[in-house]
Amino acid sequence: MSEDALVGLCTVTFYLPGITSLKGKRRIIKSLIARMRNTYNVSCAEVAQLDKWQSAVVAFACVSNSTAHLDNTLQTILRWIESTFPDAVITDHDIEIL
Repeated sequence: MSEDALVGLCTVTFYLPGITSLKGKRRIIKSLIARMRNTYNVSCAEVAQLDKWQSAVVAFACVSNSTAHLDNTLQTILRWIESTFPDAVITDHDIEIL
């Protein structure tokens, strides 16, 4: 008997107002990634805009057998980011269920 494994992937683009160096950007993004991993047990990484001070792209993913569970988890994490990291303004996000 085969069971389907589904992967939920969310890519988030951030604007980081007031950041004037890569060191300042890394402080915010590394904290966000570490806390997201610890709080929600998801895989995540900064995936683009690596050399730009005031922007970042972070992707995170989780695995489940339920599309509804994946969507709920990804939406919950997006709300958590908005409330926990006001210095990282979400300008765009994309959710895919694979």
